Amino acid sequence: MVMPQMGYDMAQGTLVRWLKQEGDQVQRGELIAEIETDKAVVTIEAPASGLLRKTLAAAGTTVPVLQAIAIIGTAEEDITSLVSGAPAPSAAQVAAPSAPSSATPAPTTEGVKASPVARRLAEEKGVDLRLLTGTGPSGRITREDVEAHLAQRQAAPAPALAAPSVAPAPSAAPASAATVRVELSRMRQAIARNTVQSKPGVPHFYVTVEVDMTSALALRSQVNESQQRVRVTINDVVLRAAILALRQFPNLNGSFRDTYLEVHPYIHLGIAIAREGGLVVPAIVNAQEKSLLELAAASKDLAERVQTGRLRQEEYNGTFSTSNLGMYGVDEFSAIIMPSQAAVLAIAAVKPQPVVAEGQVVVRQMMKLTVSVDHRASDGVEGARFMQELKRLLEQPVSLLL
Repeated sequence: MVMPQMGYDMAQGTLVRWLKQEGDQVQRGELIAEIETDKAVVTIEAPASGLLRKTLAAAGTTVPVLQAIAIIGTAEEDITSLVSGAPAPSAAQVAAPSAPSSATPAPTTEGVKASPVARRLAEEKGVDLRLLTGTGPSGRITREDVEAHLAQRQAAPAPALAAPSVAPAPSAAPASAATVRVELSRMRQAIARNTVQSKPGVPHFYVTVEVDMTSALALRSQVNESQQRVRVTINDVVLRAAILALRQFPNLNGSFRDTYLEVHPYIHLGIAIAREGGLVVPAIVNAQEKSLLELAAASKDLAERVQTGRLRQEEYNGTFSTSNLGMYGVDEFSAIIMPSQAAVLAIAAVKPQPVVAEGQVVVRQMMKLTVSVDHRASDGVEGARFMQELKRLLEQPVSLLL
């Protein structure tokens, strides 16, 4: 069993904890461990059935992708060669030599709730976890809490020194104008890598349409009034329309691979979701199989689990993504394509506007949608036809219920 690669840019993962112990029976597909990526804590599944004979990575260990982390087999199998051939921990994982006896001992943090990654970072940077307030579940200290503390410590003014005998020259700028250095979190660093890889490396083109959402909003209201199971949002309505449109334009649900286009038979619909420290784009798996209500429930569940850092392995493999800034009143914007995907849909705000209908000026609920497309995978005509179909579905929304 190896450290999986979840996402185009993932180079390593940190083993948070094992959900099974050595000697336990496991079934293929059963949750076996939690790992932490740059973006979230993810549960991973056993790749095969058998006994968990040996774990090769301890909690808190950072492991490169595709490196072995455990051995699953039968009780009779000889795994000596596999264990002896397991890679040694990296230099960063080897404990530092003991400090001289005159050094001040590190404060104990026993009883402090903190993730393994947070503990390791705190040890590296000399942070006393007892001074931090955790923002994770049950007050658990997270990596972001330690990074925020480090940023505050970096920005704090240095201790005052004794006044010199000669008064220094006046400063060119007041102390209040001092530049503050803010260290990027691992998530922000990952976002930076992704966008740099995508924007210069992928030839984007953009198609924008204006959609009359009046009928779609009326349909949404009727659906919400008729049932109490889950509240359908405007975003859910657009997601459902995008799925139906992608069925007719599968190239936009593909991945460009140097010399060919890999078109997927399924739609893993990515949704950009903001969380503390950055942005993640997990996917609703097999979204093409879900009704409008099922889609609404799935998107709500996904958003909640993003905030608690509990995503599943398969939710990192989106095939088409969406980004919504409508809740901020944004009139129009363009999104950056996720690496390995062919397109992303930007969803803006719905606003009442005067429009001309049958020679009369009337007020309608209007919204702008913009698709960003990889020109290697598609072209402007196909992008325009996709948006034309998306507009038709939203302006005649009965088909969204089928």
